[in-house]
Amino acid sequence: MQLSTTSPEIRLASWSQEHRDQLVTQANDHDVWRNLFDTFPHPYTAEDADFWVRHTSEAHPSCHFAILVRGSVAGGIGIEVGAGTEAKTGQFGYWLGRTYWGQGIATVAAQAMVAHARKVMPLARLQAPVFAWNPASMRVLEKSDFQREAVLRQSVFKDGQLIDSILYALILGDA
Repeated sequence: MQLSTTSPEIRLASWSQEHRDQLVTQANDHDVWRNLFDTFPHPYTAEDADFWVRHTSEAHPSCHFAILVRGSVAGGIGIEVGAGTEAKTGQFGYWLGRTYWGQGIATVAAQAMVAHARKVMPLARLQAPVFAWNPASMRVLEKSDFQREAVLRQSVFKDGQLIDSILYALILGDA
């Protein structure tokens, strides 16, 4: 599956084995890992990439896409659908390889993913926690119509530091 975006150079595509080597290259970076939850491994190996490609092909109703820039893997974006009482909530997340930071790519990808969720996913809400040291990611969410809901004080221990997490959310019924 592929999703178009507002940029002809950026598209979202289902993960496949052809993305494996580029995924490892972009993901195996301490500064990328530093902004993500610990389910994202570091160092990031070929075996991790193989697992991820398999996982994403089986992750329904959740969905995950490679962010492709001019055909090359720049990062990933996805929504993990909750279960039980959180069955109508999707955990929204994305990442980019360092060479793609600061170019507006994450915003274009996030907006395309939100549009996809509104059209085809059985969700009422998307939410995205962001580590306090990552204001660029907060701007991406704000440009994608997410609202800042809460500061979860000292809720994250990452890279040897105890930091706040900022919770952003988007109610999908809102236009």
